[in-house]
Amino acid sequence: MNPTDLRYSQEHEWVRTEGDDLVVIGITEFASDELGDIVFLELPEPGTALIQFEQMGEIESVKAVSEIFSPVSGTVVERNESAMESPEMVNDSPYGDGWLLKARLSDPSELDILMTAEQYHRFVESQDH
Repeated sequence: MNPTDLRYSQEHEWVRTEGDDLVVIGITEFASDELGDIVFLELPEPGTALIQFEQMGEIESVKAVSEIFSPVSGTVVERNESAMESPEMVNDSPYGDGWLLKARLSDPSELDILMTAEQYHRFVESQDH
């Protein structure tokens, strides 16, 4: 089951709030499993502007190259350099050490557009059929 303290996008990214306007962004376990072994991450530099649901990077697995979309608008504060050096961290711990970015929100109300864990679970189940 997906962590209940996160919000989820239809593109299979998650957001965890840390304080008033700081968030951590990653991809879901479902996305990690679908991609297979992740071999390369391309993530934006700190200071880069993010726009909700627009591309923010790429993730490459043994199967394919996929775009990563930002679940929120804001500014990149930090990217996970450890995961960029060892992309398998995303497979091993998508909700923990395999996070992708930390960002400062420009519009916290955008979180309300995203799905709860229960809504995301139903969404994923509906995609399997």
